[in-house]
Amino acid sequence: MTHILLTGYEPFGDHETNPSATVTESLDGMALGGATVVGRELPVVFDEALPRVRSLIDTHDPVAILSTGLMPERRVLTVERTGINVRDCDDVPDNDDQRPVDQPVVADGPDAYFATLPVKRLVAAAREASVPARVSNTAGTHLCNNILYATRHHVATNDLGILSGFVHVPYSHAQAARRTDPVSSLSVDAMERGIAEMLRVLADEA
Repeated sequence: MTHILLTGYEPFGDHETNPSATVTESLDGMALGGATVVGRELPVVFDEALPRVRSLIDTHDPVAILSTGLMPERRVLTVERTGINVRDCDDVPDNDDQRPVDQPVVADGPDAYFATLPVKRLVAAAREASVPARVSNTAGTHLCNNILYATRHHVATNDLGILSGFVHVPYSHAQAARRTDPVSSLSVDAMERGIAEMLRVLADEA
C-alpha cells in the first residue's frame, strides 16, 4: 500500500491548541486513490522531531511527506519553498525549554534545501478549493523550518527518493477569538480542505 505521511505539531508556548495537529488527526487514514494518509503529531522539541519522522519513514515507507505547523503571523496556508540550516528561537523556546541561537540544524550541512513537493501546484489546488494559499520563501528558524530542513537532509543523504516539504497554517478562528489583539485566522474546516487537496496532488505524483 502506498502511504503519504502528514505531520502536525503539538501545542507550544502559550498556544493551548495547534491547528496543524488538529488537521493532521482529522485527515489520518484518508484514502486518495491508491494512497492512504498517515497523519501523526510531532513533538515541539528540536532533538525529538526528526527521530520521530525517521521512525515513521521506517514504519510506513511513504512516497511523500507533507509536514505542517502553526505560524501565527501567517494569514493563509503558506507552502514553503526552502528550509535553511539555522536554529534560532531565543524568544520562543521549544517544549523542552531549549533556546538555540544561531545554531545549525545539521553541522556541516548545506546552507539550505528546496522543498521537493510541487509547491505552486499545491497552492493552486488549495485555491481551487476556495482556500486561500500562497508560496512562502521563508519558514522561519523555529521547529517548522527545522523539520523541513532536517527531513530534506535525511531523505537526500540516504537516497530515499521521498518528496518532502512544509506548509504553515495560521491561527484557527477559535484561537483568534481567545486573543485580545487582532489577528488573522482561518477555519479548521478550510485548513482541512486545503491540506486535503494538497495531499491529492501528492497522491497523483506518486
